[in-house]
Amino acid sequence: MLLAVAHVILDPTSEQNLPIREPLARLPALEGVTVALLDISKPRGDVFLNRIEERLNENGAQVKRFAKPTFTKPAPVDLRHQIASECGAVIEALAD
Repeated sequence: MLLAVAHVILDPTSEQNLPIREPLARLPALEGVTVALLDISKPRGDVFLNRIEERLNENGAQVKRFAKPTFTKPAPVDLRHQIASECGAVIEALAD
């Protein structure tokens, strides 16, 4: 017997009209690129980012570390601006 399941996606931001965003083009290489590693301040996120930093360094990227004050709120505007102005890519840790 097959069971059909309907999937419902819930958006916690409660946005009614979501903008259509095309993904940015993938970086051709990491050599010489400054990559931001953003720790959202959840437990063990730093462990994940430590390993990512090792791998990025092996591939020639420069790494800058940043941290949100708390995982319960979006990153402050000044932190987002700093990352955008200093880095060519960002990886955000969502680990627990």
